Amino acid sequence: MGFVLIGIASFTNLGLSGAVLQMISHGLIGASLFFLVGATYDRTHTLILQEMGGVGKKMPKIFAMFTACSLASLALPGMSGFVAELMVFVGFATSDAYSFTFRLVAVSLMAVGVVLTPIYLLSMLREIFYGPENKELVEHEVLVDAEPREVFIIACLLVPIIGFGLYPKLLTQIYDSTTQILTTRLNQVFMAEGDPNQLTTPMAALPVLKAPTISQ
Repeated sequence: MGFVLIGIASFTNLGLSGAVLQMISHGLIGASLFFLVGATYDRTHTLILQEMGGVGKKMPKIFAMFTACSLASLALPGMSGFVAELMVFVGFATSDAYSFTFRLVAVSLMAVGVVLTPIYLLSMLREIFYGPENKELVEHEVLVDAEPREVFIIACLLVPIIGFGLYPKLLTQIYDSTTQILTTRLNQVFMAEGDPNQLTTPMAALPVLKAPTISQ
């Protein structure tokens, strides 16, 4: 969600559009991961990673879905998270609202977050699904693989994640006109040059946001 805040604070159309896309993407990916966590817990009845180990052999479908959703969460190219983070990166890096030094430091910190995310996600996959099996867990729990309804639910979430990643305009064209108006308002309030009183301009005096009209 830090990317969302940075995208909003970029005061650029691209950054704000990326922030909205990131919120939608985060909702889809987060829902899929929470669902898979619940499905895994129903089978293992434990939340301690060290007690799982090697369950990928017993649950290959859940392993495959968990891997796909984790790759989406770490912003793998071709998925919605990658496009959203890239838009925020470029939008903030090209913003005129901040000095070059501040933008460089902020982008560097963002890059650190991008590196840390795969580390903890891939470590989680390794501890749950790889390595030797926990004999006590295998003997006392029924580790059945994913059922058709679970595969269907994850598929319904992965289709838009991949679809928006390959062709983000499917989603961004819905709100682009609104984000452009909002960016104009933000620039009028916070970035007007030579007018120190602009920061105190009443919001009522600014242009009113209008919802985009859809032609029949």
